[in-house]
Parts: sequence; structure tokens; C-alpha cells
Amino acid sequence: MKLYTYDPAPSPQRLAHFMKYKGIEIETQQIDMMTGKHLSDEYRAIVPERTLPALVLDDGTVLAEVIGICTYLEALYPEKPLFGSTPLEKGLVSSWDYKVVTMLFMAVAEALRNSSPGFKGRALPGELDVEQIPALAERGKTRLMWGWEQFDRALGDGRQWLAGDNFSFADIDLAVCAGFSGWVKCSPPEELANLQAYLARAQAQMAA
Repeated sequence: MKLYTYDPAPSPQRLAHFMKYKGIEIETQQIDMMTGKHLSDEYRAIVPERTLPALVLDDGTVLAEVIGICTYLEALYPEKPLFGSTPLEKGLVSSWDYKVVTMLFMAVAEALRNSSPGFKGRALPGELDVEQIPALAERGKTRLMWGWEQFDRALGDGRQWLAGDNFSFADIDLAVCAGFSGWVKCSPPEELANLQAYLARAQAQMAA
């Protein structure tokens, strides 16, 4: 296997924390997104979507979505499960992770990709090049601030982690997204005490 990634970017960070937590090591090549290496013909021949990270398996199969890569690696390395151990845990992890992605990650991406000069003409990831819509940047920030409030409320019932008693990939995604949101100056507000306490726990867990 070979992993193509770019450590500073949020989606690669999600995978990096997953691998670190489980102690997984894979041959890795950095593709510098800041200089547009992911848009090169060379990388596009490997990953048509031009996205990162991407895992190329020994048989040539390419997994170009974080959730697909992590699901595959979880099956290969089941110790310290991050997608749940019981049917209920698996369902809860998937449900909460979907909420993190749709309510938070997509909101940050909407704000960033429709406002940053670096994404001019590429407001969506992948092969389809589309122009930025400034109004969507503002909508993304509105969605994000509402999302932080919803997660703060959900964490107000005394729960330790999103999907129950055990740390999971949903927690990794929420912690990474909190950092990512700083890129659009919409980090979780300090007054959201439940969320702030939770993020401190998650960061400590990932750093252990």
C-alpha cells in the first residue's frame, strides 16, 4: 500500500489521527497542495479526483475518500476500534460522524472554498471546476455557528464522547473540524462550555 497525503490539510489530518491512534504505519508520499501538486497530470493519473488523501492498494485499487480508507484499515487493524464494537456502537458512530461531516465540515468548506483566492474557479473539490459564489461563503459561516450550538447542546447530557462511552472516529472528525474552522475564523465560541470541555478531552485523547 501507498498513501498520498498532505499533512496540513484537514482531510489528511483526519486520517493521520486515525492511523496514529491505532498505530498504523504505511509508506507515504506528501503531495504539496499549496503549490498545486495535487492538480498535476502526474497525480491526476493516479487519483482522477485530484483530492487528498488517497490510498493505493497493492492490486492498484485506489481509495480516495477518508471514510473509505478508514473503514478499510479498521477491518485490517481491528484493535482499538474507532467505528464501534457492537451493532449499536457502529450505528451510533456512523450517525454522529455523518452529522459532523454534513453540519460542520461541509459548512467550513462552503465558507472557505467560496471566499479564498486559492480556490478561484475550483469552488468544489474533485474534477468539476466551478466558480465561487460569495453568498455561499456567508451561508457556510451561518451554518457553522448554528452547528456548534447544536453539538454543544447534544453534549450537555453528560456524555463523554459523541457515540457513547468509547472514543471513536466521529470524535476525531469533530476535533479536526474545530481546528479547520479557524481557517474561516469561525471556531467554536468559548461560551459553549460543553463543547469546549469535550474538545479538550478529545485533543488529549488524540495526543496520548
